[in-house]
Amino acid sequence: MSRHPLLEGVACALGAGLVWGLVFVAPLMLADYPPAMLSFGRYLAFGIIALPLALRDLHRLRELTRADWSAAFELALTGNIVYYFCLSASIQLADAPLPTMLIGTLPVVIAIASNLHENTLPWRRLAPSLLVVALGIALVNRNELAHLDARRSVVDYALGVLLGLCAVAAWTWYPMRNSRWMKLRPQLASGAWATAQGLATLPLAAVGMILTGFWYAAPSDRGGFDFPLGPRPASFIGLMLVIGLCSSWLGTLLWNRASKLLPTALAGQLIVFETLAALAYAFLWRGAVPGADTLIGIVLLVVGVMLGMRAFHQRR
Repeated sequence: MSRHPLLEGVACALGAGLVWGLVFVAPLMLADYPPAMLSFGRYLAFGIIALPLALRDLHRLRELTRADWSAAFELALTGNIVYYFCLSASIQLADAPLPTMLIGTLPVVIAIASNLHENTLPWRRLAPSLLVVALGIALVNRNELAHLDARRSVVDYALGVLLGLCAVAAWTWYPMRNSRWMKLRPQLASGAWATAQGLATLPLAAVGMILTGFWYAAPSDRGGFDFPLGPRPASFIGLMLVIGLCSSWLGTLLWNRASKLLPTALAGQLIVFETLAALAYAFLWRGAVPGADTLIGIVLLVVGVMLGMRAFHQRR
């Protein structure tokens, strides 16, 4: 165990946030690809990448019990397939700012849900950091919502919001379940557990990709998509491999380590790093600079994280 578990845990959560932020720009970079292709493509890449990694961790993977593999499948289905399908569809239906705002509430939602379940910290000590983070999220997204595409229909926005809320629910459950399992099974290595989740994801993603193929092969008015690699095969394969390796495997490894070292209520707040990374990548993609509201919101998010770290450090 690290001599400075709080700092190491925060560093791991920061690293996870940086690579997770990539998934918010992928649907914009591949806007002509349906959400199912982005979701199943990303996790098919995750599973394929996990195969050679499994050889390296074979001795650890052999130690996993049936209960471990069952938990890995649960996490893979909800935290990977369901979450990213809902997020990708939400981004394409309602544009990136609205889903980003909804996902941006995760630090507060997970912290509250975790503290309700675990009662890690008295609410009076947790509340200041949550309030500052919530205010930062509001300011950041006030500016982001100005980028909404007025050409989209009310129905598209409504469906986008619904799917965004489903993504929030899926990823509120995932870190709480993953954290509880890793604390229940402290002998699980972070890297091996990330690889196990990749292996568990592979058959789910493969089945999803096959069903997607049948969907587009059926004679109907759904057409227009050239299954399986679409109109830009090189871009699709390259981006899926990048986010499969970085956002999925490496992000899961870093989050597993953070989950071991930190209370879930604090780790939940640290998902603000994903929000900050997603904002940075979105601004780079647009070739724009953040406005004053966004900058103030970013400062508040960082201050909120520091208040949360201080509260949990005092508890320790």
